[in-house]
Amino acid sequence: MSLAGCQTPRFEDLAEQQAATKPNEIVLHEGDVVKVSFPGASQLDKSLPIRRDGRISLPIVGEFQAAGLTPSAMEAELVKLYASQLQTKEVRVSVESSSFAVYLTGAVLRPGKVISDRPITALEAIMEAGGFDYTKANLKRVKVIRHENSRTDHYTLNLKRVLNGKDTEQFSLKPGDIVYVPERFSWF
Repeated sequence: MSLAGCQTPRFEDLAEQQAATKPNEIVLHEGDVVKVSFPGASQLDKSLPIRRDGRISLPIVGEFQAAGLTPSAMEAELVKLYASQLQTKEVRVSVESSSFAVYLTGAVLRPGKVISDRPITALEAIMEAGGFDYTKANLKRVKVIRHENSRTDHYTLNLKRVLNGKDTEQFSLKPGDIVYVPERFSWF
């Protein structure tokens, strides 16, 4: 299945692309619980879950779009919003808990949704789904489908090379990714 505008980069290109991203930079998403602290105005401190619409409700300013921001970007936006109410122009945002879903289908033992509370690779997600169905799985053509910024990207992974120790870079999944393990061609 091919969608216009989709690309299938090589596994090596993906490793370079992911290495360029700061490894410990967290992007907030729905389901995360963030703690917003105001040094000097502790009465405003709140721990808030990011709702399905990506928003949180804050004292004084009301609704705020948190999903898609990093904690530091959220801090900068909140300093602007609360500037007139704060004596100390400082806001701290920390992630109290985070979880996200990825979806697995195809030749895995337990297809469906996998919930993770930490960064997870495609191989780890497959293992969480019971592993490959080795009688059917084509480990050389595992697909990851990612919907991001109004576009769909398709990535093809050769997990056989990873399992054999020939590739050391793992492909990290993002919230909502779909991992499809195709079946090998069979004459039967």
